[in-house]
Amino acid sequence: MSKTEGTYQVPWINRVNRRIMRPIFRGLFHLLGRVRLYGREHIPKQGAYVIAVNHISLIEVPFMAAFWPETLEIIGAADVWTRPGQNVIVRLYHGIQVRRGEFDRGVMDNALNVLASGRPLMIAPEGGRSHTPGMRRGQPGVSYIVDKARVPVVPVGVVGSTEEYIPDALRFKRPPLEMHVGKPVNLPPITGRGAERREARQRNADLVMAHIAALLPKEYRGFYENYQVFLSES
Repeated sequence: MSKTEGTYQVPWINRVNRRIMRPIFRGLFHLLGRVRLYGREHIPKQGAYVIAVNHISLIEVPFMAAFWPETLEIIGAADVWTRPGQNVIVRLYHGIQVRRGEFDRGVMDNALNVLASGRPLMIAPEGGRSHTPGMRRGQPGVSYIVDKARVPVVPVGVVGSTEEYIPDALRFKRPPLEMHVGKPVNLPPITGRGAERREARQRNADLVMAHIAALLPKEYRGFYENYQVFLSES
């Protein structure tokens, strides 16, 4: 990848790979189960925005990349690039690698350059897979990116992407897999210094997660079961 200030360029071979992979994965998901897409009218027609999605398993990322109307730039855990099988797919697609639990200025710069280039950026604010439907508390990284870029957040709730999805699909049960897209949200600006600033970032992360929770059934909400509280505090 070559990167200059305010730009983000994907190597041409990955751009070609994406054009091939997206329809293949759409067909695969339709073959494996019942795909249901809701709220697509909320997706911005143009301009940069951040897509924030719940993250239970490995299913959400290819599902989102396949069915989103635009080609997505995606922030993903760096260890996926080293896992046999998974690493083939992510290297073909390309993405921004982040190491869990670390603040990496280069990662943030890449994310901001994606948005400065007018492209949508997908992130899972939980910082990793929950492995069970209940959401974990969101990490403040999404707040940092959104505040610096001043772009809206499009919350997305994925239902059905549990660890049982693949086994059920292989047993021809055709499990449902749903994408629920919410209205774009503009987060409050981050103010203050030190602890006050960190608290403001966490509040915004909680606000993003609450909007995702509002799109999900109760058993998927986890830490945000009472999501209305977080929405009322915004």
